[in-house]
Amino acid sequence: MAELAGLEDARVRAVNERHGDDHGVNLTKLRAVAKRLKKRQDLAVELWATGDSAARLLALLVCRPREFGRDELDAMLRGARTPKVHDWLVNYVVKKGPHAEELRLAWFDDPDPVVASAGWALTVERVGKRPDGLDLPGLLDTIEDGMADAPDRLQWEMNNCLARIGIDHPEYRERAVAIGERLRVLEDYPTPPGCLTPYAPVWIGEMVRRAEEARKLG
Repeated sequence: MAELAGLEDARVRAVNERHGDDHGVNLTKLRAVAKRLKKRQDLAVELWATGDSAARLLALLVCRPREFGRDELDAMLRGARTPKVHDWLVNYVVKKGPHAEELRLAWFDDPDPVVASAGWALTVERVGKRPDGLDLPGLLDTIEDGMADAPDRLQWEMNNCLARIGIDHPEYRERAVAIGERLRVLEDYPTPPGCLTPYAPVWIGEMVRRAEEARKLG
């Protein structure tokens, strides 16, 4: 904890706070600490228990994802209120452990939109990699009915799901684009030059174009 405190940078904190995060540690330096420590599940548990966001991010880098229980991960997710901790927990730990599908189903319809966003993030993973058994038309129905008015983090993951369906599943592409065009969610999202907009109709079109171009070259 003393080492993390020594890495605190007021400028980094100011940038992070604009995005809803409450720590001031440069993530490259944090990863260097994690690389030195290597995997240490006991330390990860202790770091998480501090409640400090930088310590929790470090915990997620040094933990062993498969050693967490289902209920333990559920409690961690519900206590992870800052965006970066929430994102790393889902992507670095839950997705790599044995409880991902069980938690996806448990979180998907949770009344807490932050928890529900984790369920949608895990659903996006399945849409792209293991779609068998998913009700893709049903997901599109839910997105069409609820994405426009969803809170920010939940809306972001629903939009990711919409785009993933359109990119990876040609039979639903036309409908996915039409939903995006009608709802216009993230149409005006500020996107740096050279980066791909999260506006689903444009995102889908560009990713499909790139895939077709790669096929022609390959």
